[in-house]
Amino acid sequence: MTESVLEAVQMRTRALLSPGRFTQFAGVGLAGATVDIVALAVLVELAGLGPVIAKAISWELSIVVIFVINERWTFSGFGSTGPRAVGRRFLRSNGVRFAGFLVTLSVLTALVYGFGVWYLAANVVGLAVGFVVNYTFESLLTWKVHRE
Repeated sequence: MTESVLEAVQMRTRALLSPGRFTQFAGVGLAGATVDIVALAVLVELAGLGPVIAKAISWELSIVVIFVINERWTFSGFGSTGPRAVGRRFLRSNGVRFAGFLVTLSVLTALVYGFGVWYLAANVVGLAVGFVVNYTFESLLTWKVHRE
């Protein structure tokens, strides 16, 4: 039993440490972060929303962009291509990324309301922290890269 658990952990670790996939995921994350930051600024500055509500909206916009790019590029060789399979992955991706969102939102909230940090700077810090959570869970749960 111990050996099979160790093998499973090693297999998943190797999959996560793929330099090419990590670089692609980071590049896609940068595109998503750009959408998130711009949408957050527009929603706060022009629409007059508070940073927390605006963050929830900007997050979902960025998730759609990130999913589409990851589906077509980063993880294009993983999973079935039918509409149902893609739809299931999209829903799973939203669920998986919710953990990263909670991390990002917690950091943003703590920095803005606890320490008086400017909301956009706090968002960038939160995005960086949430990136690790997102990469790990998206790789292993949404696209199951350890099964290749």
